[in-house]
Amino acid sequence: MITLYGAGPNFGLPEASPFVTKTEVQLVMAGLAYRKERARPIQSPKGQLPFIDDDGERIADSTFIRAHIERKYRVDLDEGLGSRERAEAWAIERMIENHFGFAVAYTRFFVPENFAKGPAHFVDYAPEDQRQKLREELLANVTANFRAAGVLRHKAEEIEWLGIRSLKALSQLLAAKPFLMGEHATAVDAIGFGALAGLLTPYFESSLRRHAMRYVNLVAYVDRMMNAFYPEFDWADAA
Repeated sequence: MITLYGAGPNFGLPEASPFVTKTEVQLVMAGLAYRKERARPIQSPKGQLPFIDDDGERIADSTFIRAHIERKYRVDLDEGLGSRERAEAWAIERMIENHFGFAVAYTRFFVPENFAKGPAHFVDYAPEDQRQKLREELLANVTANFRAAGVLRHKAEEIEWLGIRSLKALSQLLAAKPFLMGEHATAVDAIGFGALAGLLTPYFESSLRRHAMRYVNLVAYVDRMMNAFYPEFDWADAA
């Protein structure tokens, strides 16, 4: 039995982390049985979520988890796609994870009101007298990562502009299709959905979210994916 370790439901979402969402959706796509447990990044082999335990083998990072389940269980999460479509799907996934994802995460960590109601509570496991220091350390670590990636070398309005460019690209790529690559969901939809749902949740308010709400096809896409993969979750009420 596979155990998926994630952040758990939070922020008006069935799973707080878009990368855990990606892996969970891909497990469902693969038709694999799994159980899910909460974990903290420090418990992961790579210091990040998600990670899985598959009969004693621990694999971290959503991309390597996908590679593991496709190889071990002989499933193809891009079934039906040609070689060019597979290349396009990989390029879209990289745009979402290595570009758009930073713009989304910026709205959680660097909008003070959102940090206070969201990520600041990641340290609630600790005794009360230690939490403020841990919050400061968390924000300092995220700041260092964002600066190393180049994101925090830009102004807030420039980061938003980059996020808007990605939203426009995703909207145009999706067009009138039900899923990013066509008529059925493939691997890239798992992270497309995870990132967009993470931005669209009303739990966090931001200018980028308000802009995203204007893309009717992206809003409908998130609704469609939520109904397909988290049918028990009342997204309509949250949204």
